[in-house]
Amino acid sequence: MRRLRTLLACLLCVAALAACSTGEDAVTQGGDFEFVSPGGEVDIFYEDADRQRIPELTGEDLFQPGEQISVADYAGKVVVLNIWGQWCDPCRAEAPEMQKLYEQTRDEGVQVLGLDVRETDRAAPQDFMRNRGLTYPSIYDESGRSMLALRGYPRNAVPSTIVVDKRQRVAAVFLRALLAEDLLPVVRRLAAE
Repeated sequence: MRRLRTLLACLLCVAALAACSTGEDAVTQGGDFEFVSPGGEVDIFYEDADRQRIPELTGEDLFQPGEQISVADYAGKVVVLNIWGQWCDPCRAEAPEMQKLYEQTRDEGVQVLGLDVRETDRAAPQDFMRNRGLTYPSIYDESGRSMLALRGYPRNAVPSTIVVDKRQRVAAVFLRALLAEDLLPVVRRLAAE
């Protein structure tokens, strides 16, 4: 019985490794974006030819219950999708940086969009945004449905940021807290494309 368990465990490991293999590319080709972190990188950039369309990512507006907001609402703009939660300590430092980026680049065709995750009451994240003077829109993702659209994306990577080009394709992913100056060159290059 012990040998059978060992053999089954080995077969499961081989199957799992085979399923995770994507060939030479870091991202599956074709279709919607599926997140892969090559070598465990936390700053990932995709060349124009390797960019994949971000899946439909829609949710309820944090401040307007019943109103839907979507990444697709900003087609033709560079979208900085910031995944955050008011309960997240690094998000507290990063939030003013996202506002700074928003103020510096909104007239250049860049839109910052928040994705508030793992909250059970919208009052706390609303207070978080008001207290910090955050004026960019944010999706309230209490149920986690918006995050589920991002296949393979690490649900525990909060804060993190996905930068979407004007054609609604993922151009960069950052799995860490950022400063406005980290994102400025990226979004300005994409806005100039």
